[in-house]
Amino acid sequence: MYCYLKRAIDFVLALVGCIVLSPFFLLLFLLIKLDSKGPIFFKQKRVGKGKSHFMILKFRTMKVDTPKDCPTHLLENPDQYITRMGKFMRKTSLDELPQIYNILVGQMSIIGPRPALWNQFDLIAERDKYGANDVMPGLTGWAQINGRDELPIDVKAKLDGEYVEKMSFLFDCKCFLKTITSVLKHDGVVEGGTGSLKK
Repeated sequence: MYCYLKRAIDFVLALVGCIVLSPFFLLLFLLIKLDSKGPIFFKQKRVGKGKSHFMILKFRTMKVDTPKDCPTHLLENPDQYITRMGKFMRKTSLDELPQIYNILVGQMSIIGPRPALWNQFDLIAERDKYGANDVMPGLTGWAQINGRDELPIDVKAKLDGEYVEKMSFLFDCKCFLKTITSVLKHDGVVEGGTGSLKK
């Protein structure tokens, strides 16, 4: 039952977000174009509900010659590919805002496991153990606010499984509020590596 309510909440909030943030989006469009050559948006094939594929939308934060379909932490020297504007947007998570479109069309939810790259087979397999591939991926989720880039794959998948078990309106509200805190603190952002959790 909550799945239907969750979809309705996602749609309404995404629609309101598009309207309210449209002037801010226009400013980011201009800054991205002035900072480096290339498109404003970056599209990438990701894994959705039921392991279907969809194209996730982000603001472009990397140069056009960056290797395709490679997670940032697997690049030998990611800093050489990230633009100046890109560093700011990644640090503040502003690059993720265009996923409001993915939410509007029903490919993503506001809260859920972050969608894996199509070729992150180890993460996809781990998520299968916990049923985390059977729910809508999210803009943010339980794993995101408990380590983000610092998490090893098995821990991330387990946290995604915990989300599936606890998924409810109140738990989604908790994830949303904690996401705001994490973004403001820049928790768990590690360029060029998975990092290690702070004890």
